[in-house]
Amino acid sequence: MYKKQKKSWVKHLDFLLLDMLCLEAAFLLSYLIKLQDDSSMMIIRRDYSRLAVLLILMDLCLVFLFEAYTGILRRNKLQELRATVIHCSTVFLALILYIWATKQAEIYSRQILFVFFALSVFLEYFLRCVWKRIIRYRMLHGERFNKLIIITEERNAIECVKSFQYDRYKEFEVNGIVIVDEDCRGERICGVPVVASADSCLEYIRAHVVDEVFINGHTRESSEALASELLELGVTVHFNLVQASDLRPNKIVEQCGRYMVLTSSMKIASTRQLVMKRAMDLAGSVIGLVFMLISFLIFAPIIKIQSPGPIFYAQIRVGKNGRRFKFYKFRTMVVGADAMKEDLMEQNEMNGLMFKMKDDPRVFGIGRFMRKFSIDELPQFWNVFKGEMSLVGTRPPTEEEFQHYDLHHKARLGIKPGLTGMWQVSGRSEIRDFEEIVALDTYYISNWSLGLDIRILFKTVLVVITGKGSS
Repeated sequence: MYKKQKKSWVKHLDFLLLDMLCLEAAFLLSYLIKLQDDSSMMIIRRDYSRLAVLLILMDLCLVFLFEAYTGILRRNKLQELRATVIHCSTVFLALILYIWATKQAEIYSRQILFVFFALSVFLEYFLRCVWKRIIRYRMLHGERFNKLIIITEERNAIECVKSFQYDRYKEFEVNGIVIVDEDCRGERICGVPVVASADSCLEYIRAHVVDEVFINGHTRESSEALASELLELGVTVHFNLVQASDLRPNKIVEQCGRYMVLTSSMKIASTRQLVMKRAMDLAGSVIGLVFMLISFLIFAPIIKIQSPGPIFYAQIRVGKNGRRFKFYKFRTMVVGADAMKEDLMEQNEMNGLMFKMKDDPRVFGIGRFMRKFSIDELPQFWNVFKGEMSLVGTRPPTEEEFQHYDLHHKARLGIKPGLTGMWQVSGRSEIRDFEEIVALDTYYISNWSLGLDIRILFKTVLVVITGKGSS
């Protein structure tokens, strides 16, 4: 899944919230300063409370009208001071205009209003500069960047890489280059390693963490044909605007580095949708962790008695686009169960790259009950809270399973793994073919919406309560 580039004020929602906080803090401080001279202000009057709320509404309207945050990350300190003074002056004048229009000049203290203006300029300027330093530090150290590789011809490689490095405020990190007309593996171009040739490109993307691919020009017989192959891997594709007609319907034109590109992905989501999905994850994970704690108090002693060993089971799993993370469950199998798996492979009930066995002898007594009602999955709410997983997504494979993936299998990793998903609510015990699971997962990613997540969550609750579909 690809997050559409944020536009306008949404791109700098952090600065909007920061400015609102500064305005409210400046207003409160100016009121407290006045309080020292006038004890009658001890109780906050309703008039000033109303004005504090209006400040937020005025700021929102002005941001919408004037796009106050355009280019904010590229401003130097002097330019930022000028922009801050203009912003605070505009809010102050709007406030004065409201007081004049409603004939309330005699109600409000001029001292409070002018002190508010001075404090708002100081606080906004100071905190904007601090926050920009934090953002720049995170960008320089590659935190939370999407991993992008460039596919290009040798003659265009240097220019292409430099164009991406020129953008100081990008939301991706160039991790590798694929040269399609020469085998340059092992070389470095502008500090970026050449990781694959035309022949090994798809296999490299399958086996490594790659979120986005930029195709520069006609790198094979057709950039469109190559983009279609890459989309089958579940990655997001950008390419320098060339003739393109038959790609998936999810296409947008945007800027990537200094290039105007046509971007296509299995699913393109808006910032609002992804913020709401993350908010759902956080809220759900907090509630889930409470249930996990209760379950720990109940089941931990039983697990210890029935099968001495650790309470929790941790395993490295493969998440979004090949990222590794530590996956947690309550232990429901005997210690050393992973080593016993090889001897049970002949009894595997799944066709493909997953292991499933109805009466798995490695599961001890209480473990069967916990699995039936998915109690063993509760520790994964910690993975959701940390952002490694989502409430709804696709189930993360083990490293062993991932190593045997075909190219099209990686598409199911195009989104964060989830506690539940299409497979879990479609009768997971009845599904025996891994290809059917891949089809369900890719359908979910391609048709994702918040409404679909909510429906899956409701169905999951019914499955957990009834124990239907578990094994």
